[in-house]
Amino acid sequence: MCGINACQPIREFANMLTRNEEHQEYTGSQTQEQRSGTGSGVWKIITISLRGLAQFILMVAVLFGGIYGMNRLTALKEERTKRPSFQTVYTVQSVIAEQGSFQPDMLVYGEVQASKTIELRPLVTGKIIEINPDLRVGAPIEKGELLFRIDPFSFETALDTARSNAAETRARIAENEANISIEKSRIRNLKDQLEIAKSDLARISQLRSRGTATAKDVEDRRLIVSQRTQALEQSELNLVAENARLEQQKNVLSRFERSVEQAERDLADTSLHAPVSGVVSANNSAIGRYIGPSDMTVSMYEADRLEVRFTLTDQRFGRIQSDNVGVIGRPVEVIWSIGGEEFRYNGEIDRIGAQIASARGGVEVIAVIDGKLPGNQLRPGAFVEIIVPDKSFSDRFMIPETAVYDGETIYVINEGKLEERKIRILARDGDQVILGGELKEGDEVMTTRIAEISRGLRVRTNNNASVDGPREEAVSEAATQ
Repeated sequence: MCGINACQPIREFANMLTRNEEHQEYTGSQTQEQRSGTGSGVWKIITISLRGLAQFILMVAVLFGGIYGMNRLTALKEERTKRPSFQTVYTVQSVIAEQGSFQPDMLVYGEVQASKTIELRPLVTGKIIEINPDLRVGAPIEKGELLFRIDPFSFETALDTARSNAAETRARIAENEANISIEKSRIRNLKDQLEIAKSDLARISQLRSRGTATAKDVEDRRLIVSQRTQALEQSELNLVAENARLEQQKNVLSRFERSVEQAERDLADTSLHAPVSGVVSANNSAIGRYIGPSDMTVSMYEADRLEVRFTLTDQRFGRIQSDNVGVIGRPVEVIWSIGGEEFRYNGEIDRIGAQIASARGGVEVIAVIDGKLPGNQLRPGAFVEIIVPDKSFSDRFMIPETAVYDGETIYVINEGKLEERKIRILARDGDQVILGGELKEGDEVMTTRIAEISRGLRVRTNNNASVDGPREEAVSEAATQ
């Protein structure tokens, strides 16, 4: 807008034009009837032209008046003193780098499994007539406890028959042995009689040569010798036959004795007992059920021999494999979290999986949980955490992970400014990293995250301030004067 004095002439000119128009309208009305049609039209054209010219002059005057007033006010404004700018200074947290030996812990996840699972099947066929009332899935069973019993009637009958056959065979063997003794005694007597007959024949033969005995006497003595020889030979053959029958009966007795043993074992197998102390994982037995050796009736596992199966990445496995302790025998801690409670168990790595778990991106490892588990709390299938000691690192540094940028850079504070250091992460331990590289003993490492991080950035430490988490952002301040 224009000033008061500058706009005054414009207002007066506008008022004058208004009065002229009013006067013209008044006089025009008086003389309208007197003037002709041609003169009235010319006068209207002149009036309209003068009105447009006046409006244009008024618009130009207002525009130039506004420009003049604005320049005047700008010239009269007081000039303000410009304040100097200062570089931003960030308040950060830091730690002092200390070189030492560190052994971080690796946290992995795995699943509990039974070290030994036993599937029990009956060794004989029959109908179940008795079941242990404690034989339930999930129930503990002590070694030697009866699980179930099969009807033993047919097996007791088979045992009695086998024993009877064995006793009968023993009696036959005793009879054969008696016959052998008789034959041996008869052979001794026949041998004595044969010797006597031979002596008598020799004596008669001498008498016959002297003429005191007849030829008939000699023939009679020869007949007697022949009879005694024949009788001796028959007894010897009888003895051979009796010995053969004795051997045969002994073989039969051995077969019957084995039958007795088999019958006794079958009878004992009608009662199935727990081979180990463990927990029942499956039970298919029922009173009256007819089962055989092909039927799996009870499955159980040893509660005190549980394992944990988990996977280590190739990098982690390679690190602990190169350590002095190695993989096998490495101690582990198993943590089972349930219902807000934690149960911890000690163990050690027992073996490595038979095949590389390529689908899981690592090596499968099996650890055995040590000792008797209290209250048999842990069960196969539980999802657990496993803490595995990592490789031991000597002459390295451990700093918070928040100090690392882009996985290979940290910043140290030197005289209030940041300097860049290249590092190499060797391992992680929770929110800490173990690293090597350009870091030196005693360097002050910044641990606060700064979005616009760069070399030469000005910072100041405030390590006494509270930090709300590992990724605390830096607070920027600008000095003012």
